[in-house]
Amino acid sequence: MLMDQPPVAAGAAAHPERPASRRGKVVLVMPAYNAADTLRQTWSEIPPGYVDESILVDDASRDDTVTIARGLGIRVLEHTRNRGYGGNQKTCYREALERGADIVIMLHPDYQYDPRLVPMMILPLELGILDVMLGSRVRTRAECLASGMPLYKYLGNRLLTFIENIGLGQNMGEFHSGYRAYRREVLETIPFERFSDDFVFDSQFLVSAVDAGFKLGEIPVPVRYMPEASSINFKRSVRYGVGTLRAVAQYVLKRLGFPPARIFTDPAARTRVA
Repeated sequence: MLMDQPPVAAGAAAHPERPASRRGKVVLVMPAYNAADTLRQTWSEIPPGYVDESILVDDASRDDTVTIARGLGIRVLEHTRNRGYGGNQKTCYREALERGADIVIMLHPDYQYDPRLVPMMILPLELGILDVMLGSRVRTRAECLASGMPLYKYLGNRLLTFIENIGLGQNMGEFHSGYRAYRREVLETIPFERFSDDFVFDSQFLVSAVDAGFKLGEIPVPVRYMPEASSINFKRSVRYGVGTLRAVAQYVLKRLGFPPARIFTDPAARTRVA
């Protein structure tokens, strides 16, 4: 069951509307789980004038995430049971599309990614230069490790990204960022409802987007690793890595003429050609 609770307007520090000169409706979505300690700071650093509407989907948090979000004037949807990171995103994107989004930005409310870069995530999509934007955490090895990223995660990130670039024919600095922005057409084309409800949702999404012919890009984004920020443990990281490799293998096999996996768009429904 999903509970939709309208924002509380009185005393809310809602962001002002964007200038009329900007093109399309921008909706920011925040998949949240126990983000009470970081939500206010994340919200306060989103530059005003770039987001038309914000939606937080709470995945059955056990803290005051929902109360704080409503107090800030954010539209809140509640999962009555935990559906996982991928399941949370599915609700985020469905709601954003239903509310007429032309561009959807996903920002974690745990303050791991820098909210000040929202305008840079939007512009390439508004101009039609790119279809998908990622905030890359890996500008240099020194910066990445200094941010607090565990060494095993850094090494895994580098290895997986290397394999994905080769397998998918891309040249991305990182495929595993949780800071993302999509044009509406991407979300209408990619069959994200078929993807995993776990963390590998992100990898399946990008593999499917590449297969559908969408253009990916990225900007460097400072990142923070701290106790309050969400992170997966070693065991789940390994499971995520295996799932990512499986998605890349499915893409390669499809290119070789094998029957396509469920993560790919049906040919009859595709709006773009790879």
